[in-house]
Amino acid sequence: MSKHVLIVGGGYVGMYTALRLRKKMRRQLKSGELKITMVAPQSYMTYQPFLPEAAAGNLEPRHVVVSLRRVLPGVTILNGRVTEIDHAGRKATVEVVERADAEPYEVRTIDYDTLVFCPGSISRTLPIPGLAEHGIGFKTVAEAIYLRNHVLRQLDIAASSTCPESRRQALTFVFVGGGYAGVEALAELEDMARDACRYYPDLKGDSMRWVLVEASDKILPEVGEDMGKWTVEALRGRGIEVRLKTLLKSAENREIVLSDGEKFGAGTLVWTAGVKPNPLVKKTDLPLDDKDRVKATAELTVDGVEDAFTAGDIAAVPDLTEPGQFCAPNAQHAVRQAKVLGDNVAAALRGRELKAYKHAYAGSVASLGLHKGVAQIYGVKLRGLPAWFIHRTYHLSRLPTVNRKARVTADWTLALFFSREVVSLGTLQRPREEFELATKKY
Repeated sequence: MSKHVLIVGGGYVGMYTALRLRKKMRRQLKSGELKITMVAPQSYMTYQPFLPEAAAGNLEPRHVVVSLRRVLPGVTILNGRVTEIDHAGRKATVEVVERADAEPYEVRTIDYDTLVFCPGSISRTLPIPGLAEHGIGFKTVAEAIYLRNHVLRQLDIAASSTCPESRRQALTFVFVGGGYAGVEALAELEDMARDACRYYPDLKGDSMRWVLVEASDKILPEVGEDMGKWTVEALRGRGIEVRLKTLLKSAENREIVLSDGEKFGAGTLVWTAGVKPNPLVKKTDLPLDDKDRVKATAELTVDGVEDAFTAGDIAAVPDLTEPGQFCAPNAQHAVRQAKVLGDNVAAALRGRELKAYKHAYAGSVASLGLHKGVAQIYGVKLRGLPAWFIHRTYHLSRLPTVNRKARVTADWTLALFFSREVVSLGTLQRPREEFELATKKY
């Protein structure tokens, strides 16, 4: 009798679990004894640590994503969303797109034997007036592409406008959240925009206003307090305003209101103030902790539940290197958990013993723009060019497939000899606009 493994989520954990299963159980998959189905909203996996470089134009956006269908032959890929899981009955409800216009959805019920639950996280937002209307996150390649085009478009608007207020608003960029995503996105985009200003005779780098808003008293806590303080000083040295212990209170009509009472217009608002588990966790019968994370064991099984595995951002995985703590929801743990998870699923299917996930946190690296970075590796603190080089080297080693590694390396090599493109392709977000204009009757 064949076994059916359902993988929910096509991120790093989901994709690598499927890769490991294919490798470990190639014969069973080929003979039909094993079937693997993956459900994911997109047909690709995004390597999120490279999104800031993709947004800044240092990398081609297509090179930071990996096609699931290409790297997972023999695995059934369903592009859609799981809306409910009844693990007791071994059933999952899935909505898949039925037509090209994305509506309506076809609802399917999938029976399975083993569940691998790793749908990832979503942006953690707050009910701030104007945020939903004018803000954008930074978790997907689509958001990275949009922000690149949008920032360059703001330069075009400012250079073409004679209204001081319009120019000031267009050249004001606000990022909320001082973690990896916020700091790296702001630093890379500011670096790109400053570089682009040389092609705008009427604009100067110091005419732009970049603001980082952080609720706590520090940024980048993962790299340590000293390196976090150095990063604040480095950003401020570039003219970037770092507002610590400050909250965003409102963004209505693109007017930014901060908790210290300051008000100003901004053409760009990026929200990177943390993540939370995918809401799907509440549509399952899996056990959750007080932070809505799936309770997991050190072996990456769902605690107290048979034939269910989990890892990544939505899982509360015990950190065996620090008793009583849980693994942080970051790329470093996701990369390593995925390998152990794939091996353990294969071992469970064969009735073998599972192994525990244990990884001592090696440190953190962050890019702050071209040739600029900050890092703390095994207690060694680095900044500037060495940290930037380590950031690139580490993440290149973790990027899936030789194909993508080669393409990213080629992008970086070409960037040594040619300057970045500064063309805004904002119309990509409105591809039918020109045609609709042509079809209007006058």
